[in-house]
This record gives sequence, structure tokens and C-alpha cells, in this order.
Amino acid sequence: MAPYRAAVAIPDRPVRVPAKKAASRSRAVLFLFAFAASAAFVLVNVVDPYSGATASPYFHVVGSYSSAEVQALSVPARVDAAIQRDGYDVKAKPTPPPAPAEPASASSSGRAPAAGTPDPGSAKAIALDLVHARGWGDDEYSCLVALWNRESGWNVYASNPSGAYGIPQALPGSKMSSAGSDWESDAATQITWGLGYITGRYGSPCGAWAHSEDAGWY
Repeated sequence: MAPYRAAVAIPDRPVRVPAKKAASRSRAVLFLFAFAASAAFVLVNVVDPYSGATASPYFHVVGSYSSAEVQALSVPARVDAAIQRDGYDVKAKPTPPPAPAEPASASSSGRAPAAGTPDPGSAKAIALDLVHARGWGDDEYSCLVALWNRESGWNVYASNPSGAYGIPQALPGSKMSSAGSDWESDAATQITWGLGYITGRYGSPCGAWAHSEDAGWY
């Protein structure tokens, strides 16, 4: 049996830590404490964003937002506007009225308006007989009447400052002497000469009338 040894009390002796190590240990502890506090604050705010505001006894957190508390943007409903045009009628293009009939005196065919029946014994009656004697019809007579209506009005004494004279307005008037010496006053002499001139130059009274229509003279 081992011999009994009485316990001997050893007085506590303070352990001395160097000052430099103590300061480092204190800073480490403070850093860990600050880090832990910061981490805890961040975690608390993440889990409960309103936790940081509970320091005020008057703080109140609304559990849920009502539709009235949420900002809303009102957009007008789409409106389909019906646009109606004014009515109109489509009419066919009006047909232009026919051109007025060209006066016979201006006919391209050289025909003149019908002269009608002349008064017996008149210069026109003499002319009608002489026209028929040459084999021409009433149409040629009508052209002759229109032609000499324009030139002299069938006046045997009609004169012009240019020297033209008589019913056919011969220029000069003395040319008609080939048909008779009474050329200055006799209608038959003047008409006979005039028909000869027309035949030789225009072929017929209507040929002379057509030229007069175009040029204003024959």
C-alpha cells in the first residue's frame, strides 16, 4: 500500500501576460464582438425589415396594404371612335351639248343657205335663169346669192374705194365692158360677166363662195 501523502496547499500565483499580447487579445475580442453585432443587425433587418423601427413605442406596422393605399395609374379605356364621312352621290359626267350646227354659209362643203324664189324681174331672178342656163342647180344659185349679198347687196351701182364696181364687184369695174357696153347700169351684163369670172377662177358659184368664206374675198 502506497504511503499516504497529505495534500499541500500551493498558494495561487498570478499569471502575468505580457502587455503586448493582452492588447492584441483585446482588439481581437472587440473585432469579433463588432462583427457579431453587425451580422446580427443585418440578419434581423433581412428577416424583419421593420425590426429596426421598433425602438419607438408609437411605431405601427400595417399587416397588409389595401387596394386603396396602393398608388394606381388610371388608364382610360380604349375608345373606338366611329368616323362617318359625309355622303356623296356619284353622277355620270354630263355629256356636253352638241355643238351648234354650223351655218350653211360656213359649211365646209361650200354650200350656202337656200336662197328661195326670187322676185320676178329682179337681178336675182335674172341670175337664177343664167345659172340654170349653165346647167347648175338651185344649190349653185344659193351660193351665188350668198356671195353677192356679201359683196354688193345685189346693187348694180355698188362701188368700192378700191375701184371695184357693180353686183360682182369687178376690179376695176371697166372689166365688165367685155360683156356689154352698159356694164355700169345693166344687171344682166354685170351678172353675165360675173358668172364667167367665177367659172374660170373657181369652177362654180359654190367654189367661189367657199373661197370667200375662208379668205373673205373671191
